[in-house]
Amino acid sequence: MHLPLVLPPVVIGYLLLVSLGRQGWLGRWLHELFGISLPFSWQGAAVASGVMAFPLLVRAIRLSLEAVDPKLEAAASTLGAGRWRIFLTITLPLSLPGLITGTLLAFARALSEFGATITFASNIPGETRNLPLALYTLIQTPGREAAAARLCILAIIIAMLSLLASEWLARHARNRLRERDT
Repeated sequence: MHLPLVLPPVVIGYLLLVSLGRQGWLGRWLHELFGISLPFSWQGAAVASGVMAFPLLVRAIRLSLEAVDPKLEAAASTLGAGRWRIFLTITLPLSLPGLITGTLLAFARALSEFGATITFASNIPGETRNLPLALYTLIQTPGREAAAARLCILAIIIAMLSLLASEWLARHARNRLRERDT
């Protein structure tokens, strides 16, 4: 689950290619049964980005769920609340800031994915090219420095907006929890 955090993204892209390619153990099955071919497609680019971002989401969710005081859940249980009610009224609201942060971190990581995407889905204009791949292409093309600078500014703006949204949503969730407790 956490391997994409520590392996080079190109290794993850290669493993996706080996397993999900048409000759891969899972890719052959997907192609034969459903006609799905992920490598070198926009769906493959989405899978590569998702695989690279997923550990950040899982880690944040796990840490936020573990931070919930089990005594609160036990108290609700002794008062007759069922598992789902405890989860929806205690666990989920208390872990919401971490869930929001993890979701936005995963989004930002998926948006910035380069290595696994270029290895698994390639850099096909209009098909698999994402923001980092487009920037890479512009940097490699003589005379396209201005376009590369504009794309870099766009990436910075998206990243800043993601961080601001994460902070705002987490703060909003904490404030709602405080209001509910008083």
